[in-house]
Amino acid sequence: MLKNTLGWVAAALVCGGCSQAGMVVGTAPAGLAMPEQINVVFNHNPRSRYRSPLTGEWRDGDDMEAWLIEAIDGANEEVLVAVQELSLPKIAQALIAAQQRGVHVAVVLENNYRQAWSEQRPSRLNKRERQRWHQLNRLADSDRNGTTTADEAVQGDAVALLQAANIPLIDDTEDGSSGSGLMHHKFLVIDQTTVITGSANLTSSGLHGDAGRPSSRGNVNHLLRISSPELALVFRQEFVQMWGDGPGGKQDSRFGLQKAKGSVQTVQVGNIHVDVLFSPHPRRDSNHGLNLLAEQLKAAKKSLDMALFVFSAQQLTNVLQEKVEQGVEIRLVADPGFASRPFSEVLDLLGVSLPDHTCKVEAGNQPLDQALKGVGTPRLARGDKLHHKFAVIDNKTVITGSFNWSPSAAHTNDETLLVIHSPQLAKHFTREMDRLWESAELGITPHIQRKLERQKIRCGDGATRR
Repeated sequence: MLKNTLGWVAAALVCGGCSQAGMVVGTAPAGLAMPEQINVVFNHNPRSRYRSPLTGEWRDGDDMEAWLIEAIDGANEEVLVAVQELSLPKIAQALIAAQQRGVHVAVVLENNYRQAWSEQRPSRLNKRERQRWHQLNRLADSDRNGTTTADEAVQGDAVALLQAANIPLIDDTEDGSSGSGLMHHKFLVIDQTTVITGSANLTSSGLHGDAGRPSSRGNVNHLLRISSPELALVFRQEFVQMWGDGPGGKQDSRFGLQKAKGSVQTVQVGNIHVDVLFSPHPRRDSNHGLNLLAEQLKAAKKSLDMALFVFSAQQLTNVLQEKVEQGVEIRLVADPGFASRPFSEVLDLLGVSLPDHTCKVEAGNQPLDQALKGVGTPRLARGDKLHHKFAVIDNKTVITGSFNWSPSAAHTNDETLLVIHSPQLAKHFTREMDRLWESAELGITPHIQRKLERQKIRCGDGATRR
């Protein structure tokens, strides 16, 4: 049960043709000031260095794990955690240490990541789950001798550590259902005054990289720390809906479409307006996240920068087409793996369609008549993903959160969507965009072209819509 004493409440585009590298005109200042109450970190930041826990070698990037632990270590009263996945044992240890000094700790996870991996049998897992198990087992080999002992497995298992310390923990089946689409939130609320949120899951792949892959630097991510009791209250209200009375009990937790359907809430953080929306919403509810995104994109007058893991919402492609016709400069970098999937709107922006494995094209698919030149995919180490979900509008507004630009994010998943009106913060995200743009392959890449040719051979011209 939650304690009553804690006050619980219910740059310019240059492109001479397809598959060229992106270029940035001009360079940003080496040092950029942060807004007074907001801090942002990027795990591929070339202006910071830290020693990788995977290899022991120095690498570029902000050490987001150490940054998170520092925030948890500073907690005096309460740490609330709502994340899809938590598999970093040092984060778990920081939460346990907080509880031991009298801090109230509560954790919500996605049900697929609720079970301690050290208690699972790889032979009973599907392919994806088995790959994850082997990754975590390898990371737990603390002496790096090639064998993970039973003790090393337990000490390297974040969920097992939390369970052993009796940290209250639930997942999105606590309401008695089989779970929401995904409990995809990525936020912490500390001492009712601070919110940490962004695109990163609390995993080695999300922050540092994959075990056994020296070139891996982790999925490309960012996290924000916002100091604001008013914003913290908004996030605590979302947490309370999910938490209910905690583990066991009345099954009064609420996830997915069972939650109260909220609209955008605006909080003043210093001189910055922050708009917050939690999903999901029914498709008929006009407050849903894709409508908020469309509204923000429509407001663009000069420029739109986007760095996206998943982009599969035709509604937003239609808005981008309007913006191109109005002369707005657009840059979009998308994760290479998702960009070439049949449901990807990146393909629409490139003016092509890709049938799925049944030779069917998605219903309502509307590729642009003329390919948008400002679309590309960054070059990343094998296994790493572009996991951002951000946009910068007219160099003054930042869209961020856990919310992928997809119908699932809007209508089935538990998600966070933030719109932060701050030119100062926008400079940091523009600089990250510039970094990605420098390595981007624009247009129809060789990888996409090969997929198009294979499906052409397989499906011919007779693709049907589904």
